[in-house]
Amino acid sequence: MPESKTAIVTDSTCDLPEVYVSQYNITVVPTYVVWGDEVMRDRIDIQPVEFYERLASDPVYPSSSCPTPDDFVQTFTRLKSEGAEDILVLTVSGAMSATYDTAIQASSMVDIPVHVVDSRGPTMTLGWQVLAAARALEAGKPVKAVLDRIDQVRKKLVQLVFMDSIEYLYKGGRIGMATNLLSSALKIKPVIQINHETGLVESLLKVRTRTKAVEAFYQEFLKRIGDGPVKRVAVLHGNVSDEAQELIERVKKDLNPTEIISNITGPVLGINTGPRALALCGYSEE
Repeated sequence: MPESKTAIVTDSTCDLPEVYVSQYNITVVPTYVVWGDEVMRDRIDIQPVEFYERLASDPVYPSSSCPTPDDFVQTFTRLKSEGAEDILVLTVSGAMSATYDTAIQASSMVDIPVHVVDSRGPTMTLGWQVLAAARALEAGKPVKAVLDRIDQVRKKLVQLVFMDSIEYLYKGGRIGMATNLLSSALKIKPVIQINHETGLVESLLKVRTRTKAVEAFYQEFLKRIGDGPVKRVAVLHGNVSDEAQELIERVKKDLNPTEIISNITGPVLGINTGPRALALCGYSEE
């Protein structure tokens, strides 16, 4: 089968392990971490473990910035020079970031067809759609069929996130002051879900202890994942690899997934979820 002339581009919030990026020749455009006067490229100039360690001790709180139009234009131009005939771009939710709009803007500035897809979510919500696209292209599917496949996967996805504290959502500007004060007073451990229609974060559960919250988060994911024979599950974590490994073992036992992926959540998303967060993201199908 001839090699696909369609290049795949995504942004660094996808949290795909490097082995998949290399295997499928995926181009990752980094988002930026802004820490005081420093501007660093996500997973290039600052790695996740370093980020979480610094987050715990640095009095300055970081922020993030999406790739620029020029970042995308340079990427598209390079891929064309390397033989790409068209480009498929998948980004983090447009409701969470300007990355999607920036990629759309850049697509009008190059003389190669560019198809930009809003994944309607972060981390492996984006990652699973990127992998589905790469695998469809590898199987020789035309771009229209690949876009349909992405849509099919998105509609099946379930993503839940447990956070050790709501403090980081507040610091990252994702919730209002009143919610932060209420949550701090109650000492709750929030569990949120990603709405894959709106691309927005929604509150799901509020539990007072970490142990109970993690258990509730896990059981809720089991209820939602579906009963198709093919199950793909990702376990993400905010620098708590031991707890992530425990989740991996439970997922293997309870779901017997066709594929399981684990990774540490990158700095850009960690700004909002904080250290010791856990996430489960996956889908099932025939």
